[in-house]
Amino acid sequence: MDDVINDILRALETCEHLDAKALDRIVRQHSKRAHDGRRLFAKKHILAYYLDAKENDPSKFALWNVDDVLDERMIATLKMKPRRTASGVATITVITKPWKCANSCIYCPNDVRMPKSYLHDEPACQRAERNFFDPYLQVVSRLHALQNMGHATDKVELIVLGGTWNDYPESYRIWFIHELFSALNDSDELCAQRASARRGFYEGFGIQCEPEILRKACCEVQKRVSRGDLDFNEAIELLYGANSAWSHVSISQKESWEELEAAHLINESSAHRVVGLVVETRPAQLDCGCLRDLRRLGCTKVQMGVQSIDERILKLNGRAGDLKSVRRAFELCRLFGFKTHAHFMTNLYGSTPESDKRDYELFISDEALKPDEAKLYPCALVDGTALVEYFRDGTWRPYSEDELVDVLVSDMLATPEYMRISRMIRDISARDIMVGNKKTNLRQIVDSNLASRASQVREIRFREIATSEIDLETLDLDDVCYQTSVSTEHFLQWITPERKIAGFLRLSLPNREAIERLGSEAPVNIGEAMIREVHVYGFAAKLSSDAVVAQHHGLGRALVERACVLAREAGYERINVISAVGTRGYYRKLGFFDNGLYQQRLL
Repeated sequence: MDDVINDILRALETCEHLDAKALDRIVRQHSKRAHDGRRLFAKKHILAYYLDAKENDPSKFALWNVDDVLDERMIATLKMKPRRTASGVATITVITKPWKCANSCIYCPNDVRMPKSYLHDEPACQRAERNFFDPYLQVVSRLHALQNMGHATDKVELIVLGGTWNDYPESYRIWFIHELFSALNDSDELCAQRASARRGFYEGFGIQCEPEILRKACCEVQKRVSRGDLDFNEAIELLYGANSAWSHVSISQKESWEELEAAHLINESSAHRVVGLVVETRPAQLDCGCLRDLRRLGCTKVQMGVQSIDERILKLNGRAGDLKSVRRAFELCRLFGFKTHAHFMTNLYGSTPESDKRDYELFISDEALKPDEAKLYPCALVDGTALVEYFRDGTWRPYSEDELVDVLVSDMLATPEYMRISRMIRDISARDIMVGNKKTNLRQIVDSNLASRASQVREIRFREIATSEIDLETLDLDDVCYQTSVSTEHFLQWITPERKIAGFLRLSLPNREAIERLGSEAPVNIGEAMIREVHVYGFAAKLSSDAVVAQHHGLGRALVERACVLAREAGYERINVISAVGTRGYYRKLGFFDNGLYQQRLL
């Protein structure tokens, strides 16, 4: 392994980057010593060995004669799945424990090993189950994996999934978030100690985490749910609520606000700072009290299961709630400064390709909605759901690939410049899908269909610089202004001459009437503007790095200063920012001071 690394390093001394073919050529040369044709070295193992020597074996690392520039080239060459941090942050997704659900949507999976709508074969769910759904263990596991792939983890976005956040007890919610921060705050050595102790704690109560053991334990209950003899909530109560081991564990899953705030304070200067915290819930659950608590937790973005704004479709699919509650939720989230991330589905029971296109266009143009981000994915048939009967009697069918791609292409072309489509599929494995799209590269297929019309696509992800290098001198600061039912919004974006996006800021100027209607529950005062998001693209660079990427070149600062000018010119006296815990220090340097739920600056 040392010889392989040495040859790669010597090659990198003469060029900035080795492409995949050049790297493979070096690796194959060293693999020829195996006469049975086996590949002796894999990219991930080479990187892991290199990083381990850098961290733990300084004498060996010194023999390779690696300076800072060569080190950056080496890691960039060996990095696995580079797009994982191409948006500027390392994302860690965690799953809450199985829990009851107030909804009974006909398309929703009923896997009793998971929170409602999730399946145990999904990658994040597999990780959660193997870690007893413990938030601390999930973060430690994912953090270690990202580091082994060569990704910087100084800036972390935490995404908390598991159905409806507010269905869980408050004490559990505070504990869960506290443990996420604790895992990021602890040193590697302390993480290893605590992770081992936690595993022993769960195992001591007899709680299992091996998939095959869990499959056998839940098999009969799962069959009863799939047959309709037992509903999902009854199964959850039987497997977890009435289970003495889980009951004993649940007693310890509590934490106070004071302890959480202490963890927040530590994270402000931690090696792994939280730059975004996202939770998932239903629109009907959101009110001023709920949103205030989310801010205390450190939340900056809310994912909401909308699925459709056609109330006829929602009713046919057993989806609780109405358009009025969805509009209200989006309005409140905007006034509280949250980024809004909607789940939206095509091919639901009762819909057609043409009705899906109309539904999406109404969704993105409704002044109460106008989401910042969306997951736009097709309905897939999963065994054990009520939708199976509609498929069997012919009243529902999956769209053909051409129909589905046509809908998604149409939606992409309709998507405004300030909105991002984060994904187009769920992580449901092909073997769990009876019929429907099974292609994991659906987004790639859609983007390929849009290649000839690339200049017409305004959606953010399509325009991200991602892993590309940019000439900072060519960037232009563009302002996209639009109206919502409660505010005037400015989407400030750094763009290249081809309108590729290198960074952006969301500035919200709340209407006086909207603040007055909330009265004492209003999160801000009249005359206060709100920065809802600042994001600069490029690989997640270490906080002290001089790497040539879009981050750390003053683009974020310039966006903030321009937002302050716009707010002042519009007559606002103060400006708030919905800062994440790990970005508080950054905003203090820009003249903001801590002010309750937000940080604020006088204009």
